[in-house]
Amino acid sequence: QGSLLYLDALDAAFPGALAHQGTALLHWSPGRPRAPAGWALPTLYCTPAPAGALPSRGTALRVQLLFALRQRALRVLEAGLAAELHDALAALRTEWPLLAQQLALGRLRPQPGLPERVRSQLQALLTPDAARAAELRTECARGFKGIVRRLWPQLEVVVVGSAHGTERLYCDALRQADCQGLPFYCPFYQVAGALLGVNLWPEETVPQFLLCSDWAFFEFLPCPAEEEPQTMLLDELWEGREYGLVVTAQPGEYRCRTGEVLRVTGFHKQCPVVEPVRRESQKLNVRGESIPEEQFCQSLCRALGMWPGARLVDYVCAESGLLGDSSGPCAPHYEVFMELQGLRDLSEGQRYKLDQCLQEDFPVYKSFRFKGSIGPLHLHLVGSGAFARLREALGSAVPMPRVLREEQLLRLIQGSIIS
Repeated sequence: QGSLLYLDALDAAFPGALAHQGTALLHWSPGRPRAPAGWALPTLYCTPAPAGALPSRGTALRVQLLFALRQRALRVLEAGLAAELHDALAALRTEWPLLAQQLALGRLRPQPGLPERVRSQLQALLTPDAARAAELRTECARGFKGIVRRLWPQLEVVVVGSAHGTERLYCDALRQADCQGLPFYCPFYQVAGALLGVNLWPEETVPQFLLCSDWAFFEFLPCPAEEEPQTMLLDELWEGREYGLVVTAQPGEYRCRTGEVLRVTGFHKQCPVVEPVRRESQKLNVRGESIPEEQFCQSLCRALGMWPGARLVDYVCAESGLLGDSSGPCAPHYEVFMELQGLRDLSEGQRYKLDQCLQEDFPVYKSFRFKGSIGPLHLHLVGSGAFARLREALGSAVPMPRVLREEQLLRLIQGSIIS
């Protein structure tokens, strides 16, 4: 039902989008292929299903990109996550000569993370295309701003499985560069594997979702939390207010607090339309200060404006307690890891700007800093590709965490520090 609603909304907004084999998929689902958004109409897709089930995320995205490049008449470019499209296009920037060679020869080269049996299956689907390879070389040599529309001139829309929260970081970067001039459409709202809502308004910039009462049992907790909170039902919500989401959807999962906070933006035929606001699990909290992910991101972007020439590519944080004994005798603090374009190093004064912005934006944090209960944050720059490796280490296609809770992931990103 959700897929049919998506296809109907897509066709109404973009009349050519349902063309035969006019959709390319970029999505990693290790072990077994996962159904794409338009699974009810499988003839839409030009991407072979085994390409997404490879054990290596990077290899899966590169192979899927190769099959997408074969199809010049694409109408829809679909990614499970905005970060997957971001990383696939990053691979295009660095590996386009090799991709062009494979297109020209019609040959899928052996590579790590591509079992020979699967490579043989995929190889049988390829044929030499020297003309398309020449076009790829020409367009990449011109630069990468607007490259997506130049490579696929009939493309109508970019569909992403998640474009809210801090996934917007990737969407904004893509809109400004590689996908310049193309609309983005996020069709579904999913939490913990359960499909909860559908976006019936593809042309809206900010995704909003109609909650479908037949798909799950919804309860809501008012935000900010009350001393003795009482859950509310769908017909008791107020427009403009925020609520924590409690769901009963999957067998064996009863009244699960998802950690998602939603804002009611309106109603469609008396059913609430919501916008995801934040994930409670992604708060920074070493002394009870509780800084939400979207507000930390705002402070970070404000500090970024004080670093001339810098553009944020990606970031992640950790609380110093995760370092264990290696954190030393200093007070609890935040560890912040960033990838920047335009800057290779930051002075101590520039690094302090982020801590200063947090103090200005969060009085409780400022109070703890003044008393010495929280130490100054440690800001690190990491090299290109560090976050792609981090997403691979997550082991599945999930939205990028902004606060790391696992020591092995923290060690991985620490290994990429360049400054």
